[in-house]
Amino acid sequence: MSFSRIAFTVTAFFLTTSALTHAEEGKFTASPGLQLYSLRSQFKLKGVSRTLDTVKSFGIQLVELAGTHEMPIPEFKKELESRGLKAVSAHYPYKRWQTEPDAVAQEAKELGLEYAGCAWADHKSPMDEAQAREIAATFNQAGAALAKVGIKFFYHLHGFEYQPWKKGETLADLIIQETNPEQVKFQMDTLWVVFPGQDPVKLLEKYPNRWDLMHLKDLKQGVATGSLSGQTDVNNDVTLGTGQMNWAAILATAQKVGVKYYFIEDESSSSESQIPKSVKFLQSIRW
Repeated sequence: MSFSRIAFTVTAFFLTTSALTHAEEGKFTASPGLQLYSLRSQFKLKGVSRTLDTVKSFGIQLVELAGTHEMPIPEFKKELESRGLKAVSAHYPYKRWQTEPDAVAQEAKELGLEYAGCAWADHKSPMDEAQAREIAATFNQAGAALAKVGIKFFYHLHGFEYQPWKKGETLADLIIQETNPEQVKFQMDTLWVVFPGQDPVKLLEKYPNRWDLMHLKDLKQGVATGSLSGQTDVNNDVTLGTGQMNWAAILATAQKVGVKYYFIEDESSSSESQIPKSVKFLQSIRW
């Protein structure tokens, strides 16, 4: 074989190998949003306008709401729109979903939301099967009310729902299985899966058509897991990529099963400084 032939073969081999490596490499392709509860202290101290300026400075375009901070909905929408921010979803109290789901649906419609949900189901600890079934019924009612105005309901599991149920399943399984899959979706908060000792990848794969939204939240190294309290020190929220989460596996699986929206949520006292670092991490992660 001539030298030129050998050189051509070697070059072709390395080009092919490079192309395969590039094709197999995965990355986070979504545009991460922010759950505005992360900046609740800033909203109180600085007000809506200055805090939303901060959100814009992070390079964030999508947001999830936790109220409008005592501002009328039309005014709050203008504040968002003037900064190129789009509200995709919002959390509302469980009691309102129980007592006035149609009123909540109208507020969500006025805000122009795609999703409206609940971040905490009121319950007596520990949650039992009867409570889980009551919660599922409330969510079905909420989903039906929102469907009338073209919005989907979602529930943000918070950790206490992983009480054992039957045959190796938990009350979280019961709630998911007893709710209407077309009208009731779920939001996975990665911290509130790992902290109670569950596996985000397995849950994503078990219910691939139910997880429409995700909270990206990392748990501080060294914090013990296995608690079903649904509570931990807010300063256990750390910059993405510095905690206990296997982000490559979680994000690869989330993208595979079709999670639509991802929101960074950082409840710590250092959220304003940590959020930009988390954004950079999501831009750089590869698998």
